[in-house]
Amino acid sequence: LAIDPGIRTGSKVAALDEFGNYLDDTKIYQEDEEQAIETIEKLVKKYKIELIAIGNGTASRDVEKLVAKAIKEKDLKCKFLIVPETGASVYSASDVAREEFPELDVTVRGAISIGRRVLDPLTEYVKIDPKSLGVGQYQHDVNQRELSKTLDEIVEDAVNKVGVFLNTASVPLLKHVSGISERVAKNIVDYRLKHGPFKSRFDLLKVPGVGEKVFTQAAGFLRIPESPNKLDNSWIHPESYPIAEELLKIMESGKELKEEIALEIAEKYGKSKETIHDILEDFKKPGRDPREDIEAPILKADVLTIEDLKEGMVLKGTVRNVTDFGAFVDIGIKNDGLVHISELSDSFVGDPLNVVQVGQIVEVRVIEIDKERGRVSLSMKKESAKSQVGSFSKNSKTNIENKDQRPYKQVQQRGATFGDLFKNK
Repeated sequence: LAIDPGIRTGSKVAALDEFGNYLDDTKIYQEDEEQAIETIEKLVKKYKIELIAIGNGTASRDVEKLVAKAIKEKDLKCKFLIVPETGASVYSASDVAREEFPELDVTVRGAISIGRRVLDPLTEYVKIDPKSLGVGQYQHDVNQRELSKTLDEIVEDAVNKVGVFLNTASVPLLKHVSGISERVAKNIVDYRLKHGPFKSRFDLLKVPGVGEKVFTQAAGFLRIPESPNKLDNSWIHPESYPIAEELLKIMESGKELKEEIALEIAEKYGKSKETIHDILEDFKKPGRDPREDIEAPILKADVLTIEDLKEGMVLKGTVRNVTDFGAFVDIGIKNDGLVHISELSDSFVGDPLNVVQVGQIVEVRVIEIDKERGRVSLSMKKESAKSQVGSFSKNSKTNIENKDQRPYKQVQQRGATFGDLFKNK
């Protein structure tokens, strides 16, 4: 269930199936809490919703509280998470969105985009001009042509690094695959609609516009999990299939693949030792998605308030912004907490971007709470004897007896809280 928060016009809600297909939509108003909770309960039960995605724009915290209350009061078997909604409005008014959902209002298209970003972020984000996602505060001061060219190269690199499922990929995704133009991408989708799913990578050669050159560049990045040939769901390029099949036969026979045998096979097909190594590495993790190494987003069933926090508490949060003086981390309360540059690591940090990135999930410890101003100071340092001071220490005697250790309040740390950055020294 995807929710695009709003105030005056209400929050737009869209229900999607596990593949991102549109099912239903409605509106809820936070001020009419009872009716909103009833609507959420009805949709969750009707469509067997497992996850609620809430856009992080205006009124997102109000909607978050509402959803948490609905889950708790109605005993709903689902969780929620906050999703960046940057660029959703740009997508909703684009030609791509109009083509996908010609009958739907732009506000509903925006909610659908928010939900799909959870299901398949790469496929959804390539529909939006990268410049609309906000790539830095000085993006309008640089050469726009060079910026567009560089960003397109980065998007293409990301798409090729992850790979594309040939039988489900859209035109906006396919056109970023190495060697495939927008025209060829449309031809691939048209061919798929007319002839059904691709059964082999070699079927690509039947698509108008796909010659040997395009095939050589693109085939290794296009995957077909449904293919009877398991190599079609690997990173191995079709031109290396004969050598891969010979290696597979040896391995499946139970024989040991000695280095001299592998080198003989490489020589037989005119390939290098490195090619053999790459093929064998792919065999170890067939169909591997490099994004599996990325930490999964934080799913929640309840919300925190600043009153729930205590000094020394360890939480997981998402980095929302990185500045010269530190990083702001979303730990689930109304305002993001600040990890000052001096608290980012146990070692010296010259540039916060060398330690954290926007969107990264980090473990933080609460070191100071200012309830009056709604500000929270956090630390990513390992909790050690040096940092276990005052109320943070598990053994308060340690702090009293260690004469070399000063209480936290006395340590001269510029900007220990966000407010301290603006104090007159």
